[in-house]
Amino acid sequence: MREQPDLLDAMRKDSGDPVHELRVDGGAAANGDLMQFQADILGVPVVRPAVTETTALGAAYLAGLGVGFWRRDLDANAGKESRFEPKMPASQARSLRERWNEAVSRSRNWESAG
Repeated sequence: MREQPDLLDAMRKDSGDPVHELRVDGGAAANGDLMQFQADILGVPVVRPAVTETTALGAAYLAGLGVGFWRRDLDANAGKESRFEPKMPASQARSLRERWNEAVSRSRNWESAG
């Protein structure tokens, strides 16, 4: 079975450029341990905004702009980001990533048509 690249590998391949950082949002981004693990495994910094629900925040900003509520630079409302730098030794990260890829590979087509 042909191995599928994960999303970060696909981004690197499609763009032809290295990924310098991964910007995250959403519910899982609130978990600092998970964000640190992502940085370690992927080997790139993970950057989390102060407000992790950026889709909802963006909708609120657009609505406010539409009715003239916002009259200043919205970037000032962004708050301080958290940055998670890779800390895990590369050999350990590579080993864990290989195990993850193996688990994903084993899970493919696990349910057979009855």
